Formats: sequence, C-alpha cells, structure tokens
Amino acid sequence: MRACTADDNRVAFRSLVLSALAGAMGVGAMLASTTIDAPAQGKIPELGSSTFAWLAAGAEWRAPPAGMRGPILDDPDHPRHFNLDGPGQVTQRLGNYKDPVLKPWAAAKMRESNEELLTGKRDLPFTAQSRCYPGGVPGQLLYPAEPMYFIQKAQQVWMIWQRDQMVRRIYLTDKHSAKVTPSRFGESIGRYENGDTLVIDTIGVSPHLNYIDNFRTPHTEKLKVEERLKVAADGKMIEALVKVEDPDTFNEPLYMVQRWRKVPNPLYETVCAENNVDYFYNNLVPIPTAAKPDF
Repeated sequence: MRACTADDNRVAFRSLVLSALAGAMGVGAMLASTTIDAPAQGKIPELGSSTFAWLAAGAEWRAPPAGMRGPILDDPDHPRHFNLDGPGQVTQRLGNYKDPVLKPWAAAKMRESNEELLTGKRDLPFTAQSRCYPGGVPGQLLYPAEPMYFIQKAQQVWMIWQRDQMVRRIYLTDKHSAKVTPSRFGESIGRYENGDTLVIDTIGVSPHLNYIDNFRTPHTEKLKVEERLKVAADGKMIEALVKVEDPDTFNEPLYMVQRWRKVPNPLYETVCAENNVDYFYNNLVPIPTAAKPDF
C-alpha cells in the first residue's frame, strides 16, 4: 500500500467540497427544521452553491456608514501610489501610525514597520498571502484576487478560499467555548438574521503575525470581531460590516466594510507554494524553514 500524498489529499478534499456544494441548494429546508438560530420565517441567505462563488471587491477596507469610526488609513506623510494610479513610482502600504485610535504600543509597532520599508531595511512588508499563512480575522476577508465560497451545514458554515483550499469554520451555536486556545482564525460562532444576513462573532485570534488590515495594524488576544455578512436583494453582492474591538490596542471600536461580487465557480485548485526563497529582496520574513523532514 503506497503512502498518501499531498495530491491524494487535494483530490479527496475536492471530492468532499463538490459533494457538499452539490447539496447546498437544499440546506435551507434542512436548517428550517432545526432550532439553531434559524429565522422565524425559515429563510437563510443563499451563500453556498456548486455554480457560483464570491470575489472580493478590492484588498482595502471601505468606509463604514456615517457616524461610525472607520478603518486605519494611509500615512498622510507618504501617499500611496499603486499601478492603477497612473505613471509614477509604485510605493508600499504605509499605515497612519499617528491615528489617535491606536494605543502607544500599537502605534510604535506600525511606525517601526513603516521605517523598515522607508529606510530600505526591508524591501517588502509582511503579508499573510505572500507567506502562505491564513490572514486572520478579519484580515482574511481582504484576500485574495481569487474566489471564495461557502458550505452551509446544519451546525456549521464553512468559508473556503480557492487559494490553498483554506477553510474557516463558523459554528452555529449560541455561545463560545469556556476556554479558547488562540489560533489563526480564532473561534467563530454565528447565527442567521432576517433571512439575508450571517452574523459572526469571533474571539481567540492569535496576534502572532496576524493583522486586521494590509497596513500591518496589530492586535492582542483580547481582539473581538463581529461580522455582519448581508446578501444584496438581487443576490449578486455580499457586503460585510465588520466591528473590531480590542481595549489593549484601540481607544474605541473600528468599523470597516468589505464587499464581494458573485462570479462563476470553476472550483480551481490554486496551491500556495511554500518554502519560498528570497532571491531578490532583503529580509523577506518569515522564510519557512524545517529542522527535520516531515516524513
């Protein structure tokens, strides 16, 4: 009997996803017969299907409704210039570490990260996607330029990203575990509201190399995130209103918005290449290393 390979695992995973997605259209009736936070009218938003997926509308947080404290923005002393901004030198993302919402330690961390780029100590900033890491909560909602899709089960909702078939699980229960061990995605519990919204409450997100945005805004283990994913009336768009609270990092809650548009779902398998070697840049960290073989 031969050993199971990574390709075998991907094929098995693909079969599981196809099987689950094929039954996604019937999940409404299944949930309506349960008592797990189903709306009184028995309706739930149609997030999962074998025929469509969702593509993020950009890698930046959008402004929230008026009256809500918005996300961290660019450092005003160093305006950003990207490829789509026209002719000119492309720059890196530098967050506004002087934003008064930041506690002193968080501002200092962001300033240090900015200075590493400005002085040339580092040519590229850390991003979860460049290192094949999960992007955390809520940071993963900004990634990547590839589709994500949902599997809606009676007791769980899975968010699956095409990139590396990364899975985040939301448990449809009414309270968190008594003790949560910090992890990349933390512990997420959810419920449906009004037939068009999935509300997700997350705690226990590890702060190690996890950021709430692409400006490398840090957080602590006290981070609490609420996401309200609402499907548009025509079913062609999802909008998420995200609330971020961390009393050790921010002086008040932050509110951010992300959107996804519905796209055909080809179910491609995109594998993120690990053990990248830094041939062209300075101190690209962290370079994945292994002290011994994993077999």
